[in-house]
Amino acid sequence: MIMVSFLVFILGFALIGISASRWSKRSTTDYLVAGRGVSPWLTALSSMATNNSGYAFVGLVGFAYRFGLSSLWLSLAWVIGDTLVWIFVHRRVRQYSGATGTCSVPSLLATDLKGTMLRPLAFSAGLVTFLFLAVYAGAQLKAGATALHGLLGLDLNLGIGIGTAIVVLYCFAGGLRASIWTDSAQSWVMMAGMALMMGFSLYEVGGPHHLVAGLNAQDAALAEVFPGDMSLGFPLYFLGFVAGGFGAIGAPHILIRTMALKSVDVFRQTRRIYLLTFVPFVFCSAVIGLYARVLLPELAVIPEGVSVELGGTLLVQQAESALPHMAQALLPEIAVGLILAALFAATLSTADSQILSCSAAVTQDMFPRFKNSYVSSKLATLAVATLSMLVAMFAGEGVFSLVLIAWSALAAILGPLLLVRLFGGSLSNGQGLTMMVSGLTTVVVWNNGPFSQGVYSVLPGILVPLMVYVLARFLGRRNAVT
Repeated sequence: MIMVSFLVFILGFALIGISASRWSKRSTTDYLVAGRGVSPWLTALSSMATNNSGYAFVGLVGFAYRFGLSSLWLSLAWVIGDTLVWIFVHRRVRQYSGATGTCSVPSLLATDLKGTMLRPLAFSAGLVTFLFLAVYAGAQLKAGATALHGLLGLDLNLGIGIGTAIVVLYCFAGGLRASIWTDSAQSWVMMAGMALMMGFSLYEVGGPHHLVAGLNAQDAALAEVFPGDMSLGFPLYFLGFVAGGFGAIGAPHILIRTMALKSVDVFRQTRRIYLLTFVPFVFCSAVIGLYARVLLPELAVIPEGVSVELGGTLLVQQAESALPHMAQALLPEIAVGLILAALFAATLSTADSQILSCSAAVTQDMFPRFKNSYVSSKLATLAVATLSMLVAMFAGEGVFSLVLIAWSALAAILGPLLLVRLFGGSLSNGQGLTMMVSGLTTVVVWNNGPFSQGVYSVLPGILVPLMVYVLARFLGRRNAVT
């Protein structure tokens, strides 16, 4: 029954994606930005599904399982940061991309309102998008395969291959339109699955008081409200994760959905729908991770004889499989299939968007002579999907770690450029490339420094390139005067 219900949902998603081919116009604009004709509901729901992904179902659940109540601060901060992006950035993205006719985020960053493109900047932004989104998509495929392995015992690499094949199938069928349609359908299954898990968790454990008591009975540290490691203090710790949510300014797979919205006039409705679905979903993910810790404490046990290093990796893997294990322990089989489909759908809804964004970066920005070739766009999709599949098979990090690495790097490299472009700043190739290098360098140095656990690297990663830009502008004016 688990397998049957799972397959029914997955087949339904695939058919929805394939049906988008009936509206396909076989052009690169249609393939990459759905002809800029997507409705508010579809844009909002697909953005919600894409943003949550395996990060919410696997990574965030696992994080809450390991660290307890203090993990809720991450969820709150992330929601605040993401809301700020929807208030100040997304509407401008739609206006600017429509005015310049750009079909990818790197092209948007490199093109001014007069239509002049900075080719070195476009190529560099496209290369960054290709590299880090391929890793990000690999994390999603790995998350989906982890769920299949946990519930059905399916080999991890086989699960990764199945996920890749499904994504390629409906991307080929209808491009971004197929991705958005399937994401929207998947969002309903994701929300239903999360609501189902919340209901059964409340029934088994009880409300907040019983939850905190259960956490405290295992380990007093799990019931602590504030995190234990705050080397720079709680305000900077919290602000770091607000910046993490704000890091959506560097996520091409999310921004591309706003670029596909049919009109700026319907943006307010789109934002309202998105926030009404995104906010409760994020908090439910973290709370379910807490309930999983109470219901399945055995996942936090490292077998005897395992080394410290291997034990740490094993603990992360076990925690990130908490949701499917809890579903199997609590729910009837047909509902377990729904949860598995919801989790698998969440990973695919992000992976397909990222693979399409990588395809756009390859054909529109890195090798623009293929920008109007519909066939080249599909070949790029296949190549990127293959690379992401290999990342998923051979990357050693957990899903949560892989996502945070890719997210912080993209936010620091592309985010500051987007802010400068959208808010009227002028850019040269030298300024843009220097900002990109400084952002990546800051993230790498910060992640390997003494304060990496105290403040999430997105905060310094965004601030440093902006400071570099301000300094470059100041020096430029000073030189002009002298």
